[in-house]
Amino acid sequence: MAIEPNRARNSGGRAWEIPTVDQVMVEERAASFTRRSIKAGAKLAGLKLAVSMMDLTTLEGKDTPGKVAFLCRKALQPLDPVYQVPCCGAVCVYPNMVRHARRFLGVDSPVHLASVATGFPSGQYPLPTKLAEVRRAVGDGADEIDMVIDRCAFLAGEHAKMFDEIAAVKTACGAAHLKVILETGELVTYDNVRLASQIAMEAGADFIKTSTGKVQPAATMPVTLVMLEAIRDYFLATGVRIGMKPAGGIRTSKQALHYLVMVKETLGDDWLTPDLFRFGASTLVNDVLMQIVKAVDGNYQAAEYFSLP
Repeated sequence: MAIEPNRARNSGGRAWEIPTVDQVMVEERAASFTRRSIKAGAKLAGLKLAVSMMDLTTLEGKDTPGKVAFLCRKALQPLDPVYQVPCCGAVCVYPNMVRHARRFLGVDSPVHLASVATGFPSGQYPLPTKLAEVRRAVGDGADEIDMVIDRCAFLAGEHAKMFDEIAAVKTACGAAHLKVILETGELVTYDNVRLASQIAMEAGADFIKTSTGKVQPAATMPVTLVMLEAIRDYFLATGVRIGMKPAGGIRTSKQALHYLVMVKETLGDDWLTPDLFRFGASTLVNDVLMQIVKAVDGNYQAAEYFSLP
């Protein structure tokens, strides 16, 4: 996919070298993953794996402790135990809702508790405010912080500012994992997505994430492939495994399986775990659950049999 290196230099003199992304090639390869044939047994296993990788999310102004409690219960037991479906990967809420989610999930929950921070979704807050928000969310019980980068700084070429902010947020996270949201729909080009991925990983991201879900386009397969290949190259250079989270726009079980095929063929089986791959797609969960029921029982349940995410 690489043709020639680009050099992005920050104001401090440091340079990041990245390959120029071949747009035609990345889009054709991404499309090829949608044509893979998956057998019935592998499909059921893949659907259950997808459930275990979902971050159930509520990020609305009308969020209440009751709504958060409902989401936590769904994450802990997405489907009747007879179907042997694992719990979801995480619940993701605004910082003000973290303490409520922690109370409902408990201390030793198998479901992680994530919180968006750093002026989500715009990222246009002063750094001290961003860091205070992160520390508060972690103090209230968040296991994971989903931060959003300052796209204004990145697009203005202030790559050092982006790097330094991510590094500062990583420090503020303490033991909590850091997911860095690139908001790829605003980065314009695949080259920018690749560069932002590289900077985020070098600055300390545990995961890189496509989108806030508030901007369109959100997650797409070509953009996700660009980020997966950045992760692969970073692993080959450093030995460090970085996680990936496509978020927004993934609504069907068929799409979820396509993404899992792409992860397997790009990064290998080691990344097929909730520790290294997540879906940020609450609207996806019910479609996947319906397909699991169909695979086990041989017929579909009506949509009203499944609680809203």
